[in-house]
Amino acid sequence: MSSRQRMLAAIDHKEVDHPPCSFMLYNLLKDECASYTEFILRQLEMGLDPYVEIPPRPRHIVNDYYNLHGLAVHFDPRVHIHEWLERDANAANPIMIKEYHTPAGILRGEVCQTEDWRWGDHVPFLDDFLEPRSLKFLISGMADLDALQYLLAAPSQAEIEAFIAESQPALDLARQYDLLSAGGWGVGADMFAWLYGLQNLVYAIFDQPQFVHRLLDMVADWNRKRMEVIFMQGVDLYIKRAWYENCDFWTPKAYKEFIYPILKADCDLAHRFGCRFGYLITSNCMPLLDMIAEAGVDVLIGVDPSYWNLEAAKQKMKGRVCLWGGVNGHLTLEQGTTGQTAGEVQQAMQLLAPGSGFILSPVDNVRQDTPQARDNVEVLIREWQRLCGTSLS
Repeated sequence: MSSRQRMLAAIDHKEVDHPPCSFMLYNLLKDECASYTEFILRQLEMGLDPYVEIPPRPRHIVNDYYNLHGLAVHFDPRVHIHEWLERDANAANPIMIKEYHTPAGILRGEVCQTEDWRWGDHVPFLDDFLEPRSLKFLISGMADLDALQYLLAAPSQAEIEAFIAESQPALDLARQYDLLSAGGWGVGADMFAWLYGLQNLVYAIFDQPQFVHRLLDMVADWNRKRMEVIFMQGVDLYIKRAWYENCDFWTPKAYKEFIYPILKADCDLAHRFGCRFGYLITSNCMPLLDMIAEAGVDVLIGVDPSYWNLEAAKQKMKGRVCLWGGVNGHLTLEQGTTGQTAGEVQQAMQLLAPGSGFILSPVDNVRQDTPQARDNVEVLIREWQRLCGTSLS
């Protein structure tokens, strides 16, 4: 089988020559590659089944929406941005202020500039660094949503054309080596982390359900306009990030009410375009598995043995949803021993591989450039190959 055939067969629960191994994220290798093509070819040399993303995600910060890579994000032209730094002699850190002046009002964010802040004196629009450092989030409640609408502009024709041009070399690369192509990232409730705050969300689910519904619907409508552009490129897989759509923030009852209808509509849209749907969620989602399957998700990305009951997940999802993961990236590959790494690979292959519907990967990244991490990556691949009965050519 070609790599693309193997990956698609695994996602579709069809027979494979051996379970594929495809790293979800692999910044350790990406950092030392001069180009995205080299990054993909190096993985092929290692015997992996890399997927090609469109457009290739840059390793380092390049824009205001780095945590939502893919299509550009722009605002209504009537939006004007003002930002400045305020210092208080009694405060440990400066406060960065950013205001978006819209025809429907002003949205103001206040962020503590901690020592590890990576954006200088600038405050991005969508970034995970905002959540723990925001003293005031852009959105406080229903009254701010009309103004927010001006920040959620549909992709412009110029942005679509730029996206197509930037993506074409990656698509050509995927076709040349017969590799799986993937596009995204889509977003839903994760936007609450950047715009409203996750602790605020937990209260709002119960105290302001109409507000939560409306914000989710606004984001879903905006996201689907972006999805369709990606589908038109003919990718094999669409990926939606959902790191915060788990039971840390949503009870199963709340998930069914707020998240499930949007997820199902997203899956239905992907399937109408002939595209598989990937859902990227890595922790505390075991109580949600039935709903995720019923929504139509094709592959659940981020199956972490530190948070998941692998055997129960396989029993519940077998023949319904492909499981992608099986080994912890940070605790095991970056910090664990070679014996622990081999053990997790063996466990994943034993519990998740039978009957297809499984893709082996560290969850969710391998970042640290240490001899320990490099050794464990080699052990993961070697043990996977041994259990598959394959070897590098």
